[in-house]
Amino acid sequence: MRLLANVNTIRLEMRGISIAFPGVQALADVNFYTDTGKSHALIGANGAGKSTLMKVLAGAYSHYTGEIWIDGKQVHIRSPRDAKLLGIQVVYQEVDTVLIPNLSVGENIMLEHTVHGMKGKHVMHWKTLHQSAQEILDRLNVKVSTKKLAQDLTLAEKQMVLIARSVSMECRFLILDEPTAPLSHSETEQLFHLISLLKSEGVGVIFISHRLPELYEICDDITIMRDGKFVIRDELAKIEQDQVVEYMLGSKLEGQFPKRKSNIGDVCFEAKHIDDIGKVNDVTLKVHKGEIVGLAGLVGAGKTELCRALFGASTTATGETFLNGVKLRIYSPFDAVQSGIALVPEERRREGVFVHESVDVNLTASSLSRFTGKGAWLKKSKERSEASTIIRDLGIKTPNGDVLVGNLSGGNQQKVAIGKWLLVDADVYIFDEPTKGVDVGAKRDIYNVVAELAARGKSILYASSEMSEMMGITDRMYVMYDGAIMKELVTARTNEEEIMLYSTGGLRK
Repeated sequence: MRLLANVNTIRLEMRGISIAFPGVQALADVNFYTDTGKSHALIGANGAGKSTLMKVLAGAYSHYTGEIWIDGKQVHIRSPRDAKLLGIQVVYQEVDTVLIPNLSVGENIMLEHTVHGMKGKHVMHWKTLHQSAQEILDRLNVKVSTKKLAQDLTLAEKQMVLIARSVSMECRFLILDEPTAPLSHSETEQLFHLISLLKSEGVGVIFISHRLPELYEICDDITIMRDGKFVIRDELAKIEQDQVVEYMLGSKLEGQFPKRKSNIGDVCFEAKHIDDIGKVNDVTLKVHKGEIVGLAGLVGAGKTELCRALFGASTTATGETFLNGVKLRIYSPFDAVQSGIALVPEERRREGVFVHESVDVNLTASSLSRFTGKGAWLKKSKERSEASTIIRDLGIKTPNGDVLVGNLSGGNQQKVAIGKWLLVDADVYIFDEPTKGVDVGAKRDIYNVVAELAARGKSILYASSEMSEMMGITDRMYVMYDGAIMKELVTARTNEEEIMLYSTGGLRK
């Protein structure tokens, strides 16, 4: 099956695109162009406007100004259907907002055909639907049952199902927004193989990512944005990685990881024999005061599940936890917070922030008792003052605290998800993939926050599939594989190769 019948080169152009949201000028006179048969990197720091530009192209935002041209003809895109009819497909970063959880994989993949292809028919041929979906999955080499419910998929599986849905349509331009963030190394390789196939069949791929090395592996051209404006467009091979970072930030990046001298105290937090059926297997660990302990491992290793179990977010988890030698009774996230434990979750939009509330409301949501007086009335001036301090300290890009979090970039939303816990003054901070989908500048800000918390004597548990983060920010780490701890390593006495060995199920403890 060919995904595109016409392999002649077609140019897509966006001319003078501008768009604003309440309190935010997201795009200002941006120009962008790419061709079919090419893979084009679109990058920029968080808040640069790259995802917003692509949402304009995909029809998600209709109130923009400017022009869009395809194949030398001006087109009008004011809805997702307009974009799809022109052969523009998009896979968004927030997979759970796009998939229908109580439908099967097959139904989700063939959704567009089901909705628009019935043409008055009242009989659904389920066998044909699942066969068609299976053909697409086989083409992508995705090993998941078409009858499995979307709500039961892993993040990686959800991402691949969305890609499968996109390529099931006649696609001329495929937009991938941070597609590799939830994928393992092998799954990323599968995706890159697919992108190469799409390019050979005349599909243009627009690839948004903060992982610079993978851009050089798969992309032909690059457009860099900053602060809602166009900066530069060129062949990727002509620009060095250091130059890319400088264009993104407007300045050189000096030292990504903070220089820190560890001052490790007594054991603060202990977990013993943590189990969660099919997810976590007999995990025992400890974290000292002032120590940053990593949870290393590939996607699907069980890091997120362990973090949720420690935070009381899993009703099936068993085991014991201790804080300063005292056994804790944690049956819910509320119990965890009351006990002095904070969690910055991996899926920030679903679990980390209230996207329809303001920045101020989000930053103070976990510590409302600090801002209430008699009669539980909220002291708005105090709330605004303390929220402003967090906004300044974390470098959250927002005109003011009244802006809705949903109008911020992904990286700034992540800073809000972290910032709300800084007012709580917890004893233990659990970070689950805190820099996923975050640009190099915002990553540095997050690393500085983590290091500062450790310097204040807080206990940090830092889960990440990025080996460089494990080496750059932690004092010690536990390497996970298939829900269990494979090895405990001292960061100063290990390397990325050894971490990878245990992450892939290598040598046992």
